Amino acid sequence: MIPVGAHQEPTVSEAEGERPVIVLSGGSSSEREVSLRSGAAVAAALRSAARSGVWRGRVSEAVLDVGGDWILDGVKLPELVALQGLDPETVVFLALHGGRGEDGRIQAVLECANLRYTGSGPAASSLCMDKRAARGVLKDEGLAVPAGKLVDHLPAEVDLLAVLRQSLMDLSPSGSAWFVKPNRGGSSAGVRRVVDADELIPAVAAVLAEGDRALVEAAVVGVELSVGVLGVAGVDLRALPPVEIRPRAGGWFDPKEKYDEACGAEEICPTEGVSASVDERLRECALRAHVATGCRGYSRTDFIARADGEVFALEVNTLPGLTARSLLPLAAQCAGMDFESLCVEILRLAGSA
Repeated sequence: MIPVGAHQEPTVSEAEGERPVIVLSGGSSSEREVSLRSGAAVAAALRSAARSGVWRGRVSEAVLDVGGDWILDGVKLPELVALQGLDPETVVFLALHGGRGEDGRIQAVLECANLRYTGSGPAASSLCMDKRAARGVLKDEGLAVPAGKLVDHLPAEVDLLAVLRQSLMDLSPSGSAWFVKPNRGGSSAGVRRVVDADELIPAVAAVLAEGDRALVEAAVVGVELSVGVLGVAGVDLRALPPVEIRPRAGGWFDPKEKYDEACGAEEICPTEGVSASVDERLRECALRAHVATGCRGYSRTDFIARADGEVFALEVNTLPGLTARSLLPLAAQCAGMDFESLCVEILRLAGSA
């Protein structure tokens, strides 16, 4: 078992504190608006930390335009030009979510530019964005995942379509529900909860029409939880307290439940819906998922815990949200780490290997 390290107050060395930091948000994914909120929150927190003397860095903000250009100090620049103009000591704090910002491409660009950045590298980012590939790694690690099937096309032949439909129905023998997900989507965007087997094929068709492959998973009945991890494998890896999610209006943690403050889900930390032993199991599984997928710096893994105590891993998020309604800051707060300290800690871990 990977030990759950005790929380230590984050510090940034004098050399690191002198580095200029650019908080990069925006992008072209469906999570652009959430990213902009994350970026604004992170920049404000780091500036506050600088004023209080926690570190001595210089913070600026950049927005990744939907076309791929960078907007620095109100000036739109091609990405290569923007990168060439940065101080080589710059650390890029990635507040991007989904798409190019989280699938490894921006990480690869920053590495080619020899710039440090927060979060996981290109390989882990690409892996975790691919739900099917990540499921395989988690299964190989010994973690349970919901029964699932990837669909990349719908057969034209009626008999083959019927075979596919039956195979999807068989994922959930009880016939309770299924989730149809874009294989490379994030933040529940485009996810459809299906309770009528007749709607399975139309839901798959809708995902395929959006340009992605469809991952169909059996719905697991239980408590939905999320566990954040901070650190680097073999150095200072530690799991934060699990956050329990109780959907209200939607019945599951859909985008409206995540981001609409008026009808959002209730988020509870410390958890109330699971036992102490399941709580410990969740932390262990989150640490194993972080290491198995090659994450560094921080991650957040989502789970379902059944009534019998079995834990199912749903997905690993390499750049979880950092807004007022985000789960990772809530978990950090539960562990005694305020938002400023969390941002400084993520910054301290930037580029660790």
